[in-house]
Amino acid sequence: MFDEDTRRELLNAAGDEYMKKGDLKEATKAFMLTGNSPKLIEIGNSFMGMNMHSQAVDAFMLSGDREKIMACGDKCLQDGHVSDAIKAYKVLGDEDKLIKVGDICLQKEKIDFAIEVFSVLDKKDRLVAVGDKCIKEGNLTYAARAYELAGDKEKLSKIGDTFLKSGLLASSVKAYELAGNKMMVDFIRENFPDSNFLYKI
Repeated sequence: MFDEDTRRELLNAAGDEYMKKGDLKEATKAFMLTGNSPKLIEIGNSFMGMNMHSQAVDAFMLSGDREKIMACGDKCLQDGHVSDAIKAYKVLGDEDKLIKVGDICLQKEKIDFAIEVFSVLDKKDRLVAVGDKCIKEGNLTYAARAYELAGDKEKLSKIGDTFLKSGLLASSVKAYELAGNKMMVDFIRENFPDSNFLYKI
């Protein structure tokens, strides 16, 4: 067995060799084991240069450099890499930045990302706003998802009504189930016994 200093020296040397060969994944592992923050930052910068933003966030996170994570998140947002920006801001626990990302996603019609952000933050009012926007645009599936995460049973029931009027029985049953509207679920099942209700919205 090596003593701790020798072990660290060998791991750092191995990390340097991996970096020379371009194997940043293995280099990250080696430097993580030694807690070599400067090298982890260097790897994060390399990943950023290769547009591998998610890996850059991971490397900066391992280095413990919150400023680098923030800069990475800001750059990702600026360049339109929304999921990587969300990842960086989640790591930081930066609620204000995440809300900003959610609002930008909503403006740019990236509804799935907006729903993800607002559900992570448990921002029910924002989820309801997303659902309302989706209703206006006729995107009932996203609206139902947003209302479900917001726990808005009344609006889920209204979506169930809309699905029912459109003849989408399976979707209406699912919406009514999520809304806890047993009366409408029973009504549909009794009046349309041959329909398949396995489809999920």
